[in-house]
Amino acid sequence: MNLEYVPLLRIQRELQGQPRNLERFRRYLRTMSRDGATMDLPPLVLMNPMGKDHVTALLDELLALDADGLAARALSEASDRLAEESGDFKVGLVISDDLMGGWTNRYDYEFNLRFGPGALPGGGPRPTPKWMRDRWLTGVLWSSEVVSECAVREAVLTAVYRAAYVQRHGIARTLRDKLAQEGHVMREAGCSGPVLDGEDLAYTREVLAPYLDEEDKRICMECLFGDEPCRTLGFTPRGLSPWAGLALALHDARQNG
Repeated sequence: MNLEYVPLLRIQRELQGQPRNLERFRRYLRTMSRDGATMDLPPLVLMNPMGKDHVTALLDELLALDADGLAARALSEASDRLAEESGDFKVGLVISDDLMGGWTNRYDYEFNLRFGPGALPGGGPRPTPKWMRDRWLTGVLWSSEVVSECAVREAVLTAVYRAAYVQRHGIARTLRDKLAQEGHVMREAGCSGPVLDGEDLAYTREVLAPYLDEEDKRICMECLFGDEPCRTLGFTPRGLSPWAGLALALHDARQNG
C-alpha cells in the first residue's frame, strides 16, 4: 500500500475560525471541491461545517498535540507492515461532531465507516470514481471524546488496516464476518479497547451465538455496539454492555494471534 498522509486539522480550524453563517458553509463547500464537481478533500464530508466552540477547542488541543505529526508517524509504521498490499491512498484526520452536531448519530456513522463502502473508497481494485481526484482513507475523532495521542494513532491505524483487510476479504456481510474483520483491525492497530471482564465476555458470546450468520444491519448494530449506544436509535436492548460485540472481537483476535 502506498499511503500519503495529508494534514487536514489546520484546514478544519481555519473553517471553524469563520463566523457561523452561510458564508462559512459556502467556504466549506469550496474547500472540499474547488470546481463544485470533483471532491478534493472528501474526508471533510464527516466534519460539521457549522461546529460550535467545543469543536474549536478540540482542534486547538489537537494542533497543540501535533496530532497531524503523530498520525503521519503512525502511518509510516503501518506503511512498512502493509508494503505488500496494493493500492494508493491519501489519509486524513477529521473531527466528527457527535456531541452537538444535530445530524450526526455516532453509532450509525461508526457502522457505515466500519462496514460500508467508506471502509475502502473506490471499491478495491476498481478505478477511482470520477467525482474523486484520489482515493482517501479517513481517521475519525469524535467530539464527545477526550483528545489523546492514543486516540489519534488508533483513528488513523484502524482506517488503514481496515482498508487492507476489506481489500483482501471483501465487505463483511454477516455478524460473524464483521466480528472477524474488526477484531483483526483493532489488534493490528494496537487498540487498547473496548474491554470486558471474563464473565461479561462469556455472556456476550452466548447472546451473539444465534445471530452470527445474520446480515440485518439493525441486529448487527445491537450485537456489536450494545444496549446503551443502540438506545439512541430506538433499537432493541439485548442486555449487552456498551461495545460488547467489538470487545469480544478484540479479545478473540488477541487470543487467536
